Amino acid sequence: MAGRNNGDTVRTPSVLEVPRDRFTRRRPVTLEELAGPAHGTVGLSLHLAWSGLTRFDLDQPRPRMSCYRIVLTEGQRDNLIHYLNRDLLTSMWPVLRTLVSRDLREV
Repeated sequence: MAGRNNGDTVRTPSVLEVPRDRFTRRRPVTLEELAGPAHGTVGLSLHLAWSGLTRFDLDQPRPRMSCYRIVLTEGQRDNLIHYLNRDLLTSMWPVLRTLVSRDLREV
């Protein structure tokens, strides 16, 4: 994504900035937008869970953590809003933050 710099020149982001830009564009504006389920089984589509399990029991800690890591890493804005629950995300964040990339964590 090109951006303006000093009003005159167009700057192309560096290789290190591309993932951060991608995560920033898909981030919901507020945590209140995250209205996903807090309990039960969630089935992720193949564009999210393309390399393994697609169904996750949110009432079990490990599957819940895996589901959230996948959605955060692979999902678009609508996926984050649909699958993630604000309260679950904030309660899991101390551990979950260690399972995602630095760029995603900082955004």
